[in-house]
Amino acid sequence: MLAFSNLIYFSMKLTLWIFILLLPIVTHGQNQLAVVDKLTKKPIPGVVVKIQGQSNQISDSSGEISLNIINPTLLVFSHISYESLSILVQPDENLSVELVPALSSLNEVVVVGFESERSLVHQAGSISKIFEHELYRFNENSVLSAFNTKPGIRVEERAPGSYRVSIRGSSLRSPFGVRNVKVYWNDIPFTSPDGTTALNILDLSNIQNTEIIKGPAGSIYGAGNGGVISLESRKTVSENCFSSDLGIGDFGLLRYRLGIDQKIEKGGINASYVHQKSDGYREHNALDRKVFQLALHANPSEKQSLSTQILYSDLFYQIPGALNQAQVDEDRTQARPGSVAQNSSIAQKTLYGTFSHKIDLGEKWNNSTAVYVNTTDFENPFILDYKKETAFSYGGRSKFSYKDTWGKIPVQIVAGGEYQYGKTLAQNFGNRQGQADTIRFSDDLVTTQAFLFQQIEIEWTQKVLMTLGLSQNFGRYDINRTVDASRNDPSSNSKVFDPNIIPRLALVYKINNSSGVHGSISSGFSPPTIAEVRTNEGSINLDLEAERGVNYELGYRGTFGILNIDVAAFYFKLDQTITTFTNPEGVVLFRNAGQTDQKGLEVNLDYALFRSQSTLVQEVKLNHAFTGHYFRFSDFESGGNDFSGNQLTGVSPNILVNLLDIKTKLGFYFNVTHQFVDRIPLNDANTVFQDPYNLVGGRFGWRNTVGSKWDFEAYGGVDNLLDEDYSLGNDLNAFANRFFQPAPGINWYGGVKVGFRY
Repeated sequence: MLAFSNLIYFSMKLTLWIFILLLPIVTHGQNQLAVVDKLTKKPIPGVVVKIQGQSNQISDSSGEISLNIINPTLLVFSHISYESLSILVQPDENLSVELVPALSSLNEVVVVGFESERSLVHQAGSISKIFEHELYRFNENSVLSAFNTKPGIRVEERAPGSYRVSIRGSSLRSPFGVRNVKVYWNDIPFTSPDGTTALNILDLSNIQNTEIIKGPAGSIYGAGNGGVISLESRKTVSENCFSSDLGIGDFGLLRYRLGIDQKIEKGGINASYVHQKSDGYREHNALDRKVFQLALHANPSEKQSLSTQILYSDLFYQIPGALNQAQVDEDRTQARPGSVAQNSSIAQKTLYGTFSHKIDLGEKWNNSTAVYVNTTDFENPFILDYKKETAFSYGGRSKFSYKDTWGKIPVQIVAGGEYQYGKTLAQNFGNRQGQADTIRFSDDLVTTQAFLFQQIEIEWTQKVLMTLGLSQNFGRYDINRTVDASRNDPSSNSKVFDPNIIPRLALVYKINNSSGVHGSISSGFSPPTIAEVRTNEGSINLDLEAERGVNYELGYRGTFGILNIDVAAFYFKLDQTITTFTNPEGVVLFRNAGQTDQKGLEVNLDYALFRSQSTLVQEVKLNHAFTGHYFRFSDFESGGNDFSGNQLTGVSPNILVNLLDIKTKLGFYFNVTHQFVDRIPLNDANTVFQDPYNLVGGRFGWRNTVGSKWDFEAYGGVDNLLDEDYSLGNDLNAFANRFFQPAPGINWYGGVKVGFRY
């Protein structure tokens, strides 16, 4: 009996030890996750967690989720009020997962602005931010539609691939291309040293987020009265992913993209190739663009980050040319006579390499430095001539930031500089049926632009923030004419812009955490580009002076529950305004036009009518953007005509944009856009106008994640649903009344996207 009792005791003891030894195996894979708001740290109930091989889980009222994970598994967290997040979770790992709010209020939008990273609601200036999802609510063939939803900003497309950008009416001196606006790409100067910007070499996929400063920003970004566009591509790689897109549309539109993201330790590599082509709406209106981007991101330490990128773009597009009213009435799709025979077009190959480095130099100091090198081959057969250019440029930007508290007053100081050098061999030939003929003139062009900037921000109280900025600008053009077929001797010409000091003073009054009033006084200085000094018929206009002006601005931003409001009023007094005119041969020339008075009001309202995680329709949002630009010549006489008091050429006084966005639980979405553009004066005399028009378009689609590895989207859309007759990118002060560049009527587009995480 005793032996039997001992046997039972031994068996129970053995069972207990086996249970203890097997306990880790039995409990292996238990995970406790807590999902919280990244800003408030409060728990988020109702978060959907997608798990490969298992059914979806939902966080409880405390934001907690219990999972049984045996192997490393990628989890996808989604909630209508937050940005989606993917995390690789290990067995037995307990995590606190932080989700970023889906920017439903202005105080959640953080912008860099004037080199000051803070919430938009407390920024001292007019700044618009365009997020990645806003770029993709339209046809994905250009940035035009998304940019045009913001007040004060206007992008025109004279032909597919031929952009003209206007910020607060700055396109008056831009018959084509992007001028009087400074553009940066990943904090690196993207505007050439000569003042022009080839924005059309970028595909939509090369941009993730965009910040646009409206009005003079010379205290930090150098010369330019229009403003600053800061483009940013994806800078981090969070997971391994392969993606592909295919888009089609009217007029032979075909666009496809292949991309890959590869995470490597503390950094990663991403690469993409995009090919877009179309036949165009008009005769001689085709586009063919290929863009390859390769980027490497690394974090050598917690205090440093490195990034290097290579961008190669091969762009070709045909130029149909402007029509007069009789030609538009006859056939709005025809090309200007001579455009086809002379093969009027642009072929441009660009290689752009960048390197940037950021480092924390202790608790108070940090430095950001970026350099670039760029080469471009450019050919432009036109009706009147044939232009060839080979350009090389390099440059960089470096800034130091210092943050400290002086007594009880927080202070931030930013100081740095920017330098750009460009050299171009520019040759103009005759055009014989689309082929380069006898050389007319050849120039070696050297351009140097540089400036130093300093800025101090002082928070005098918890509610009052002051910003004082200053820059010193230097510029020089050298035009060495080596060949002149008009029997003039070779010559050397220089245009030097003496150091110009550009100040800016701004104040912000923080009413509370979600609203604030801002005001500023800023100086503007914009020298003519070398393309304005050296024109296509061979003249060199060294008498063309830089534009100078002062901008006064007052604005308010605030969030009231579901409603966000952003209002700004400004008055810009501009001297030596540069305008265009066309000679009898059709060559665009430039002149200073005295003074202009530019008064404006810009308003943006957005609000969520409905938002719920649990219902079929999860979100309904509305947005309204109004631009009131009441710009006039205050003192302008030309050719014996007095244009004083006339509306500023090329500027619509009133533009209204309305947006409606609907999202559903099943992944279906619907976007509607309406845009009203008031009539636009097309010449300085205000005798010819573009009629007002209304554009209505929509995009609908389905977007969802299948399992935890596959992302799918299918979409379709229509533009110009009302089939309006309008011109998007009129020629200003055109000779022979060739003002109009007709835009397409009603047209459709569609596409599919596939992503795979591995």
